[in-house]
Amino acid sequence: MNDRTELRHRLVEDTYAEGFRSIYAEVLITARDRKWLDHCCHAVTGHASSTILCDCEAGVSQIFDGVSPGQETPDGRIGAVVQFHVPRFRKDRVEHLEKVLLARLSQNVLTCPTTRLFNRLDTDPYYKLGRKIAFFGDGHQTREVRYGVPGWVIPTLGGEFFLSRRFGFQDGVMGGNLWFLGATEDAALEAAERAALAVDQCPDTITTFPGGVAASASKAGSSYKFLIASTFAEYCPTLKEKLGEKSRVPDGVVSIQEIIINGRDLNSIYHATQAAIEAALSTPNLVRISAGNYGGRLGKSFIYLNPEKHAAANAG
Repeated sequence: MNDRTELRHRLVEDTYAEGFRSIYAEVLITARDRKWLDHCCHAVTGHASSTILCDCEAGVSQIFDGVSPGQETPDGRIGAVVQFHVPRFRKDRVEHLEKVLLARLSQNVLTCPTTRLFNRLDTDPYYKLGRKIAFFGDGHQTREVRYGVPGWVIPTLGGEFFLSRRFGFQDGVMGGNLWFLGATEDAALEAAERAALAVDQCPDTITTFPGGVAASASKAGSSYKFLIASTFAEYCPTLKEKLGEKSRVPDGVVSIQEIIINGRDLNSIYHATQAAIEAALSTPNLVRISAGNYGGRLGKSFIYLNPEKHAAANAG
């Protein structure tokens, strides 16, 4: 057993993250430069951390320079691939996702200087969002093919805004997660930061919380009937003494930080999870790497931290 394998055996708990199915849309936003691309991404993914009280969960999955092989964009400019997820268990999921896209794309991409908007999912059914957003042109909008893409052109005070005619959606997965248990707050946070950066390098996945990290891991349900989720008290370090034997916080742990991973499919999230684990393993004062699950109450998409167990569970 080499040092890396031994470290993994010592730190990584034999458990799984409990994800659940989603439907999601994926768009490509381009801009004149990275400054305006970042402004647009921050706006369009705002207040989209958790499905508990946000209208969706959104994040940036990739940044393209526009010209390098594999990073080409239709207009040759820098671009960001952004995903928008809503839970599949919502009865109005298809209609709701369209409302999410209509609001976020029109209010946060159309309004951002120098941006253009392209669909990334060629699916049927699809949303006719281009036409709906184009009504902002007040009759002056035109249907055109630009950059090899059928779309709409809307005149604006800043010039023109172009967007695709159609936007697709398909099944995805939400709720992949990892917990980083530290002997200090700095250790837990550094491990989570390393993990989130690693996920950023994995195509087809996103992290949704500020900086990719959540300090408030929740459990499904609550002692209050009006809440669908609440703090996972058994894993709150400051409640260890109060809860006594009910506490699940290991001795020596003073902080637990979490990352949440959504993505195209279970396989994408699994590979991002493994990349995150590898990135965090050597963090000083890291006590354990674990994950949140609820015995299948939340979802049936299980991402095992142990590669052999994950392979066995998803064989065939």
